[in-house]
Amino acid sequence: MRQQDPLPASAGGRLAEAMQRGDVFADLCPSREVLNHVTSRWGVLLLVALLGGTHRFSELRRKVRGISEKMLAQTLQSLEGDGFVDRIAYPVVPPHVEYRLTPLGLEVGQRVEALADWIELNLGEILSARQAKQATQASVD
Repeated sequence: MRQQDPLPASAGGRLAEAMQRGDVFADLCPSREVLNHVTSRWGVLLLVALLGGTHRFSELRRKVRGISEKMLAQTLQSLEGDGFVDRIAYPVVPPHVEYRLTPLGLEVGQRVEALADWIELNLGEILSARQAKQATQASVD
């Protein structure tokens, strides 16, 4: 399929709409970076965890087992930068910081939760397919 040339700006504002939407297949489109943040292993898990409400850093670390402090901090910063997570710092000693989803974060969180739920519901079939593929590869080798 041939990619169409962009429409002129006078074509009813469609160019502005197209630019606003993004093109995840374009190598330099910023939507790829956002997609990476949202669909990374830790991004998905943190978004789903935050669907449960506001959490402190240590609560998220306990809830999302296996994530390092460094990866938790980096992933939260990425999701915050994309407008999905609010970081609320209270001016107290010791420091008290909480994280919660923004309305945009709630929407994307629900979408990745649906994917995670689908994977868990179909895990038996997925593991069977994986095992069959490994058995086939082993017999070829």
